[in-house]
Amino acid sequence: MHNVLRKTALVALGISVGFGASLGTTALAERNQKSALPISELQAFAEIFEKIKSDYVESIDDQELLNNAIRGMLTGLDPHSAYLIADDYRDLRAGTTGEFGGLGIEVGMENGFVRVITPIDDTPAHHAGVKAGDLIVRLDETPVKGLSLGDAVKMMRGKPGTDIILTVVREGEEKPLEITITRDVIKVTSVKGRTLEDGFGYVRISQFQARTSENLRDRITSLKDANGGSLKGLILDLRNNPGGVLAAAVAVSDAFLDDGLIVYTEGRQNDSKLRYSAKRNDLVNGAPIVVLVNGGSASASEIVAGALQDHKRAVIMGTKTFGKGSVQTILPMENGSALKLTTARYFTPSGTSIQAKGITPDIVLDELKLERIEGRKRVKEADLAGHLEGSKDKAAKNAKSSTEDLAKTDYALFEALNLLKGLTILTSNKKKA
Repeated sequence: MHNVLRKTALVALGISVGFGASLGTTALAERNQKSALPISELQAFAEIFEKIKSDYVESIDDQELLNNAIRGMLTGLDPHSAYLIADDYRDLRAGTTGEFGGLGIEVGMENGFVRVITPIDDTPAHHAGVKAGDLIVRLDETPVKGLSLGDAVKMMRGKPGTDIILTVVREGEEKPLEITITRDVIKVTSVKGRTLEDGFGYVRISQFQARTSENLRDRITSLKDANGGSLKGLILDLRNNPGGVLAAAVAVSDAFLDDGLIVYTEGRQNDSKLRYSAKRNDLVNGAPIVVLVNGGSASASEIVAGALQDHKRAVIMGTKTFGKGSVQTILPMENGSALKLTTARYFTPSGTSIQAKGITPDIVLDELKLERIEGRKRVKEADLAGHLEGSKDKAAKNAKSSTEDLAKTDYALFEALNLLKGLTILTSNKKKA
């Protein structure tokens, strides 16, 4: 989700259509010509509003009725546009800074149900076993069908320490699963990293927040310091990263590029037509990069993957990404609410829109689990009687053990590391030549 925060001047449009009254033909024509507003439709809206107020089986507050009407307008646009009342707007702003309350999942609406885009790392939803692609059909005893996305999200939020049961439909499962999750204050550490082997760094970005690029630079600096001042290669893990702040995606891409276009956006308004270019600033000085993605990599993750792929700066490995190529702008309202409106599409440097298509990896790698095949032990030189002793290399033995463990716990990362080693050897040979 790209959230471009901007202030906007509001123009109040007075609509003096009285309940139960009608405008004269001449007055209606004059008003319609001057304002270009659909006066007849607005009059019908006013009449319906009056009927609901007077005839509905239960009394409804004016504000609630109008809020529902606004939500209805936005629901008919696309899954990412929404009306945020004051509380929802505060939660959204908190989410972009890395701390908010809830379960820790990024969700969207699909055919009246809530689809999990991805669980966020180290959150209650992640630990409870929620997976990208899960379709939430029930929240406790409440069916999701008929709820707006905002209402569903509000139900999933709550006091830390309280439980909620998600009933989900998952591909490959014969019947719905019930997952109990304990709510908590979600504190997202968006950048983590470690050394996989000598000179080979690993950085995971779980979400793009306001401070993500700064945290990335700090993490890579630490990795370089721990590996003699430089890295032979880097793996950037964007799997199950639902996106976040557009500026953070641009800054992360810029961290590995020296020049060229990163991304551009096109919309109807001039301020929605933007171009972002890189500056000379490659943090790993041209070292090979492998980027891991999957179906849970969305939005800002796809900007980074698309930019590095188009500039041939990194090899993209994994499965096709989610395919969210639209930009949402947050428009604050005077009453403390906000409008989250899709205002543009973004395009990769080559001019490709990935909306509803996704980024296709350079190397497609399905999510697999590696298991050791136990079989007959082959006879080797070391098994022969009277063989010569070789030199003992503890470091090599430890590295092998570490690699074997990685193959079992994260096969995609294991393959990415192997590819990175090959790219490093190739790059090193070219420099020698």
